[in-house]
Amino acid sequence: MNHLSGREAGLHKGVVYALLAAALFGASTPFAKMFVGHVSPVALAGVLYLGSGIGLLICFLARALIQGGGTDKPAALARPDLPWLAGAVAAGGVAGPLLLMIALRLMPASSASLLLNMEGVLTSMLAWFVFKENFDRRIFAGMVLIVAAGALLSWEQVPALGVPWGAFAILGACLCWAIDNNLTRKVSASDPLQIAMVKGLVAGAVNIAIALGLGVALPDTSTVLAAGAVGFCGYGLSLVMFVLALRHLGTARTGAYFSAAPFVGVAISLIMLAEAPGATFWIAALLMGGGIWLHLTESHGHEHVHDTMEHVHAHSHDSHHQHEHDPAWDGSEPHAHPHRHVPLTHSHPHYPDIHHRHEH
Repeated sequence: MNHLSGREAGLHKGVVYALLAAALFGASTPFAKMFVGHVSPVALAGVLYLGSGIGLLICFLARALIQGGGTDKPAALARPDLPWLAGAVAAGGVAGPLLLMIALRLMPASSASLLLNMEGVLTSMLAWFVFKENFDRRIFAGMVLIVAAGALLSWEQVPALGVPWGAFAILGACLCWAIDNNLTRKVSASDPLQIAMVKGLVAGAVNIAIALGLGVALPDTSTVLAAGAVGFCGYGLSLVMFVLALRHLGTARTGAYFSAAPFVGVAISLIMLAEAPGATFWIAALLMGGGIWLHLTESHGHEHVHDTMEHVHAHSHDSHHQHEHDPAWDGSEPHAHPHRHVPLTHSHPHYPDIHHRHEH
């Protein structure tokens, strides 16, 4: 058996995680729109995030009861992770939604939809040029096709943007979410359920506090429960999948796959409204499919060096994890514990995952 087969399987899992994250988030959009007009945007953002955090907290506690003291528990967030996570929550859970709410007061939602596609672009730009994540022409071309598809889906509905202040606020929100995505990658080796839970609880509490501070009335109990359920699936479970994808694929590639979310939302909206999709929809679908195909068929392999590294995450003993254990280890895999990677030079196909963040 090839000693890299487990690693290659992990790469394919990353693609599945990213597409699941996009599908969950995209599917939540048509349902979230049902509350628009009945609930203040700030309060709605708070309920969605809080529903995500509370739902994941229940899952977190249930998992702890089931696992007990076993060695197969995911790696918990550690003190060095906290500054990265705090930055991600502040940027993506607080500043981003606040800027979006400001923008929606200044411009039509249809215009905002077009500009929101800039999140994927800015996420990749930061990953490539600030955090030095690897990319090639094939990946760049795939990203261009995916973003073009998202833009085309909303282009038919976009009136003149008018005064640009709303557009600037949307771009600021997209930049905040791009920063969030790149900072979250820094902690993606830790427990994704815990990461998403903390982000949901903190962002939800802050947005609810902002709504109350502005004198906004909170919705009734049935609306809170319904919106919370949408938030749990579309924000909570989606974020868990997104963090897992970051671990396997890196930020830019995960962001590219996640850009399929608007397409999922539009497709579900067409089904719910029983509308026949027009030519624009099918052209966008073709562009989206082409971009995803370019990413799925990527093959990036070369001789590379793994420097000495110490970290903690859930792992099995593959070619990248050859280390000793104390006698108390019961042999179960995957398991999580602090471990040290010794220098290693080899060649195989790989993505910029948590073990392949090297220069080219």
